Amino acid sequence: MKFKMVLISVKPHLTDKVIDAAKEAGATGATIIPARGSGIHEAKSFFGLTLETQTDIIMQIVEEHIVEGLLEAVKKAGKFNEPGTGIAFVLPIEHVVGLESQMEKFKEKARDKYF
Repeated sequence: MKFKMVLISVKPHLTDKVIDAAKEAGATGATIIPARGSGIHEAKSFFGLTLETQTDIIMQIVEEHIVEGLLEAVKKAGKFNEPGTGIAFVLPIEHVVGLESQMEKFKEKARDKYF
């Protein structure tokens, strides 16, 4: 099996919707990392104090064949067509350990899908 890492940067109020959409598209889990972002939109200030935009980074390791559908689902749920709402991208994974407990689920899904 080949895996990909999907990294999604999204506004915190959309995180749960994005994760739910990713799970419906076949993801089996997610790691959420709180972060701050800086982009082409200027940070807001209040009495001279800069208010940085909070964001969540959602990290998912998924089977290669579900990536395109997952990205479409995430794009819709995260409202990525609106400026400043989020971004998602995919990185290759050469080696992975620690997914042994998930491998049976992956095999089960494959059996259900093809047999």
